[in-house]
Amino acid sequence: MTMRVNELAKKLSCTPDTVRYYTRLKLVSPIKNNNGYKHYSVIDQNRLRFILSARQLGFSVSDIEKLLEQADTGKATCQLARSIIEDRLKETEKLFTETLMLRERMLSAIEDWKKKPDQAPTGTMICHLIESATNTSLNE
Repeated sequence: MTMRVNELAKKLSCTPDTVRYYTRLKLVSPIKNNNGYKHYSVIDQNRLRFILSARQLGFSVSDIEKLLEQADTGKATCQLARSIIEDRLKETEKLFTETLMLRERMLSAIEDWKKKPDQAPTGTMICHLIESATNTSLNE
């Protein structure tokens, strides 16, 4: 049984544009019939379900391509998936730490800026609040 884009999107709770996107990337390969409509097979449905699940876990499109290529050759993908998700977790933890540090800088700036008056720009300054918040000089 085949489905058209809208049917597949509805079945997998995604948008038709999502289906089309992964079709353009050739991660799913529908059959195009004489009237130009693309029809997706059960295999396409399963691949797209896999893709959506992997994306929810933080796998990149490149990661997914590697996993699908390996699967298409009949090789087990579990070890590769483990390795990739460990890398994605490290990246996420780094980003999380950087975001927490940014949050602290923002909170500090908000408290500091409450005490400072508004000032009009000058020839050497655009916004003294932002310029006073930087720790490094651009003139160095």
